[in-house]
Amino acid sequence: MDAMPLLVLIAGSAVVAGVARRTPVPAPLLLVAAGLAATYIPGVPDYTLSPDIVLPLLLPPLLYTAAVDSSYLDLRANIRPVAFLSVGYVLFATVIVGYFAYLVVPGLTLTSALVLGAVIAPPDAVAATTIARRVGLPPRITAILQGESLVNDATAITAFKVALAAAAGESIGWLGGIAEFAVAAVGGVGVGLLLMVPLHWLRTHLREPLLQNTLSLLIPFVAYAAAEHVHASGVLAVVVVALYLGHRSWQVDFATRIQEHAVWKMVSFILESVVFALIGLQLPYVLRGLGPYGGGRAVWYAAALFVAVVLVRFVWVFPATYLPRIMSRRIREREPGVTWTSPVIVGWAGMRGVVSLAIAFSIPLTVEHGEPFPARNLVLFLTFTTVIATLVVQGLTLAPLIRLLKLPKRDVYAETLAEAQAQSEASSAAEARLEELLADPRNALPQPLADRLRTVLERRRNAVWERLGAVNEETGESADDTYRRLAGEMIAAERSVFVELRDQRRIDDEMLRSLMRRLDLEEAAAYRAESG
Repeated sequence: MDAMPLLVLIAGSAVVAGVARRTPVPAPLLLVAAGLAATYIPGVPDYTLSPDIVLPLLLPPLLYTAAVDSSYLDLRANIRPVAFLSVGYVLFATVIVGYFAYLVVPGLTLTSALVLGAVIAPPDAVAATTIARRVGLPPRITAILQGESLVNDATAITAFKVALAAAAGESIGWLGGIAEFAVAAVGGVGVGLLLMVPLHWLRTHLREPLLQNTLSLLIPFVAYAAAEHVHASGVLAVVVVALYLGHRSWQVDFATRIQEHAVWKMVSFILESVVFALIGLQLPYVLRGLGPYGGGRAVWYAAALFVAVVLVRFVWVFPATYLPRIMSRRIREREPGVTWTSPVIVGWAGMRGVVSLAIAFSIPLTVEHGEPFPARNLVLFLTFTTVIATLVVQGLTLAPLIRLLKLPKRDVYAETLAEAQAQSEASSAAEARLEELLADPRNALPQPLADRLRTVLERRRNAVWERLGAVNEETGESADDTYRRLAGEMIAAERSVFVELRDQRRIDDEMLRSLMRRLDLEEAAAYRAESG
């Protein structure tokens, strides 16, 4: 692919995704529609991706950014339901949905149907967890959905490779497939465990934020390539490394964390936008290649497959929720109060997403002896339609369903109280350390500066408590909100003066950038990012 079409694709995808954020239309739908419309514009090139580079190029950064922001402790606390969903459900869906497609679609081989089942088996919980946080779902359900999305990709890709080998004519059998799955899973975890400590050591010993973030961008590709080189699961290796690094991110300096957060949000935004735009750009090509499956028949197959995908998840989720509780008194005691509404939400939160698309794009064009992969375009079409249907039907109705079921919401007051108590304990420790340091003559400070340190500390201590207190009747703000707004106004006034002085040539651009960086850090300290 030439540089210019690639730049146009990235820029166009970013613009459309940005526009979608200002409309009620989900970004994936608008991106697909824009991509499809672009194919009718004269001069638009054919966008194709080599199946050999899709998984190594797209999956590692997408998985890394999701895993590094996840909670290792939450994953460990919910390991049983996460394992049932991320391993058990994905394998169950691969077989059942694949076999259903084999029965419904005339002429579709069983191996191609199982490839399709593996491709659309893993839900992408990004959309689900975003909705869950917005409507205030209980933290445990949110943690389970997020934990599922981390590991289910590894299960699906391993199952996909086994089915792909069978479709290519390699006779491995069920026992061989299970053995290959086990080796890939254990090997992927092993490679991740081997890499995570030295990579973290390297991150903490590089003192330059630019070098640290360059390493951060390389880590998912290194972990993925190392695992794949020994025929292990690159996805699991990336997830293990990312969970470890995310759990210990506090050991990296603040400048790196600020920069890294922005870099990875941008990378994730661009990759997801480009993948959904590519669906629209490739749809005409895929539709033309449907052959005997074209026309209304393909739409019927797509609708039947969507219904099967939704039903199969419920068929798995309810027994996986209740059977362990029936069989184990310990589980009943440890997890009281589980009602039928929880599995309903988990079952309906099975939207497919960008990972399924990335796996589908990686299906090879040809198999053994150069023969075309059987029904490749049909598999791509059914993947596209399943992803879009789940995002539209389930994505748009999940929030209303949560409100209708009236699940117990997150206790915001209790969470704020816990945050305030944690901040109070930390501030007490910092205050004791400050007094200890100031008692040393080598740390002598003028009284105004020492008082300023104490004031900043007290400000942090009181900020969270103020969120629990009275709200300004005129503005609806807490004292903390008002403080941050006024601090922002003051910083904006300073910025305008600095720019004016630069324009008057009283300071140069280098000094302006230095002063601006200082204000940026002060503003970052004054404002707590609500969206993460």
